[in-house]
Amino acid sequence: MRRFRVIFEVIMVLGIPLSAVAQTAHVPSPIRVGAAKVDVTPSENERPKNNLGVLDRLYARAIVLDNGVTSAALISVDAGAIPDALWQTVSGQIDKELGIPPARVLLTATHTHSGGGPRGANYSQKIVDAVRLAKQKLTPARIGYGTGVSYINVNRQIVDPKTGRWWEGANYDGPSDKTVAVIKFEGLDGSPIAVYYNYAVHAVLAGQLDQISADIPGAASRYVEDSFDDRVVALWSSGAAGDQNPIYYQQTYDLREIRVKDYATRGVDISNAMPPGGEGLNRSDPTVARLMNQQRQMVSSMGQFLGEEVMHVMRGIARTETAVPLYGSFTSVRCPGRERTNEGRAGFEGTYKDAGPVEIRLGLLRVGDVMIGAANAEVFNPIAQRLKRESPYKATMMATLTNGAARSGYIPDDESFGKYTFEVLSSRLQPGCAESAIVNGILTLIDGARAAQ
Repeated sequence: MRRFRVIFEVIMVLGIPLSAVAQTAHVPSPIRVGAAKVDVTPSENERPKNNLGVLDRLYARAIVLDNGVTSAALISVDAGAIPDALWQTVSGQIDKELGIPPARVLLTATHTHSGGGPRGANYSQKIVDAVRLAKQKLTPARIGYGTGVSYINVNRQIVDPKTGRWWEGANYDGPSDKTVAVIKFEGLDGSPIAVYYNYAVHAVLAGQLDQISADIPGAASRYVEDSFDDRVVALWSSGAAGDQNPIYYQQTYDLREIRVKDYATRGVDISNAMPPGGEGLNRSDPTVARLMNQQRQMVSSMGQFLGEEVMHVMRGIARTETAVPLYGSFTSVRCPGRERTNEGRAGFEGTYKDAGPVEIRLGLLRVGDVMIGAANAEVFNPIAQRLKRESPYKATMMATLTNGAARSGYIPDDESFGKYTFEVLSSRLQPGCAESAIVNGILTLIDGARAAQ
């Protein structure tokens, strides 16, 4: 059946025609690959005033690929988001200093909610340094792709059985893609170099602790790296997790209830709001201390579970390639915007007025027959599932929170706009545009990659 395409406005990023940033996919062999990581943990004077120290370190991880015709870079940073200014600075430096143009760079935030906020002036340089070190380590390599499953995520949009209203909780029957997509990079002798893995879950387990943490993405990557005696760099790619929480999240709900009661004693009702930081939590209270310690344990546990599945997939990848086409392109789509005029976290219908259009940046990096579609926002899981269904390539994934930050807020799928959850209520997008615009936009980029072969 012919694929249906909605009409949407396409903007060429930075005013450069798409043909100027796309690269032919014809390649010689073998490809060369290098990987590195650089510590980007904020210093004490860079952290928020209420921060209580470092639970685990934050890193920028990079994988550089070069096939003799062109090069590309995959980068992840343990951060909540990649602001546009940071993306422009980093991609510009990588282009100027390392010869890798922005169209072939994917700069992804792991979306940890415990990254500590803005960094110092040398933050962008540390990210570039990770790419520079990776390029210095380029060695002949081969690449393989495989998928597995992990059950540490769950849809988080539920109807509360007590109130009958939409709220946040574990919806075991809701849409939730369990796929772990893995690209393995190894030397021609089979020695490990790097692994790029894509999974959809929010990195929010450590959010109540007020400590710096890379959360589940960091724990999973460290577990894989440690398992290979740090001879491999494990790079997390944020899947479409806009509506996906860790499946075991009860400590957070319990701590929230403690905070709600604490605020109520002061005459403040936060039962349908999100209070700042860890305020309202007495850490000397045995119950609070126990719940927080359980959260720390859960970060490690879920990281280990996911890391084990990544390595399981790596071991099962039997087919590898040395002649690997590389192709990159990017574009933007615009959808009608809205501005909310009432308040409340969830459960009640939102009221809105029209606002200016919202621009969403899309990208594609082709690595062999693996298609990595990108979006610079928090995308709901069904949108990525639709992309994978409609893509002509079986090895297709979506990397979100990549190459900047759209002003969209969450990007729900069309069906979810009927749910009064905080993600939907806070979205700055009007219904009926973004899902098809994103899917069709990335499919158009994939068409371009096929044509360049």
